[in-house]
Order: sequence, then structure tokens, then C-alpha cells
Amino acid sequence: VSQTITVDKPRRIKPTTLAAIGFAAPLIIYMLIFYVWPLIQNISMSMHRYTRRTFVTGDAPWSGFDIYKEILSDQQFWTILGQTLIFVFASIVFQYSIGLALAVFFNQNFKLSAALRGAFLVPWLLPPMISGTIWQWMMDADSGVINNFLKLFGLDPVWWLQADHSLWAVIIANIWLGIPFNLVILYSGLQNINGDLYEAAALDGCNAWQRFWKITFPLLKPVSMITLLLGFVYTLRTVDIIWIMTKGTGSSRTLATWAYEMAFGKGTSATIRYSEASVVGTILIVVALIFALIYLWAQRNEEKR
Repeated sequence: VSQTITVDKPRRIKPTTLAAIGFAAPLIIYMLIFYVWPLIQNISMSMHRYTRRTFVTGDAPWSGFDIYKEILSDQQFWTILGQTLIFVFASIVFQYSIGLALAVFFNQNFKLSAALRGAFLVPWLLPPMISGTIWQWMMDADSGVINNFLKLFGLDPVWWLQADHSLWAVIIANIWLGIPFNLVILYSGLQNINGDLYEAAALDGCNAWQRFWKITFPLLKPVSMITLLLGFVYTLRTVDIIWIMTKGTGSSRTLATWAYEMAFGKGTSATIRYSEASVVGTILIVVALIFALIYLWAQRNEEKR
């Protein structure tokens, strides 16, 4: 009985697959070099005790999770964490609320709408150094514009950049910086809502407020969720505007500025703490990752409905 033996021919990679790999390769290489490798190095540094010398020589001793325990057991960490949460959530709430209100306002397409909308983008286009310097000058206790305005109403000047008030000073500045981003994203989302829905609701007797809550806000939810997530991540890692205005002192010190201070020092006699800065940086990454997972979970539940 003769048996026929069949030999499988080697599979050839399709040209479309090669093209896809060619297009994806630069992005993958970029992600590995500028995201994955620094993240691995950051985690490695957080588990070794680095000093100025060992940072150069590379022979830092292994410490495991000891530095994490030291940071988490430090009361200063929890105080700064509380300040960070206030800074992040206060900024996001006002950025989103004001940005949404402006997006709905400009969605009416009145005369000069495009020009005024472009003017609101100025804070977003300015370099953070310039924005921080402007707000630092405006909040100066003696010659600042804000305190001079308060004097017109007989109010006492506020030491905005002092340790006790510095948190609210940087929150105000950060809200001003974040409104244009929310305005642009939410306005784009409003443009995708079918205008016939508003006309039908108006015929049913719905007023402007009812149309907003029953049509605009629900249909804008996917755009709102990604806007809030991006705003959270960006605000959580904000260093520049805070450092320029207050050098991260007093109540304006956040986890991001604390990590920057430990990694690069503050003042000529500053003690560099590379490992502790890496620990705080890793904690920030974990917090951002948790909120990203919450966003994905909420988005999946929304798609199932």
C-alpha cells in the first residue's frame, strides 16, 4: 500500500503584513527607547540606593522595597499627597466646567465666534515659563494686578505666593492654562452631535437647560471621559508652572515637584536623592495607570449598554 507524504510549503509573509510591520516598527522602536526603557530604569533606580558617586559608577547597593517603605512611612509624603489631590481635582473640575460652558457658548456659531475662540487658545500656546512668570507678577503681594484690583473694593492684599496660599495660587494659574485644552476637545465633540436632535427636542417643548442635560451632556460623555483622563494625567505630572511660581514650597508642593526637587535639588547645598525621587515617580505612574484602567472599565461598561 503506497502512502502519499505531503510536505507543507513554508508560508510566505504577505506584502501587506510586511508593510504593516514597516509602518509600525518606527513607533515600536520609539516607544521602547523613550518610554519602556526609562520606565525600567526608573523602577531599577527605586530599588537601589543611589548617591552622586554610585550614580556615576553604577554600583549602587540593592535595597528592594526598603525605600518605598521609608517614603510611605514618612508623614511628609501623606501631606504632599493630600496637596497633590487638591491641586489635581480642583484644577480638573474647574477646567472641565469652564471649558464645557465655553464650548457650548461657542457652539452657537455667532459672529466673531471663531476669533474669540482663537483668543482663548493663547494660554495654551504660551510657553509655561512665560505663563508662570506672568502669574507670578500678577500675584505679587505689593505690585501685583490682582491685589491692586482687590484694593478697589477695600479688601486687604493676599500673599498669594506665601507658603499658606501658594497651593491656591498655582491652582488658579493651572486652571487658566487648562481651559483651552478642554474647550478645544469638547467643542470638537459638540460638532459631532446631530443638530436635528436639538430641533426635535425644541419641538417637544424642551428648554435650553433640558436640551443640555438630555442631549448634549449624555452624547458628550465619551469625549468628556477622555478629556478628564488626559487632564488628570497632565495635571498630576505638572511641575513647570508650580516651580516657576513658587519653587514648589509650602502648600504648593506636589508629588511631581517633590520628585523633581529630590532628583535635581533646590539651592546650592541641596541633597540629591535619586532613589527617593524614582520611588515617587513610580508612585505617580501607578496612580495614573489606575485611573487609566478605571477609564477603560467605564468605557467598556458604557459600550455594553
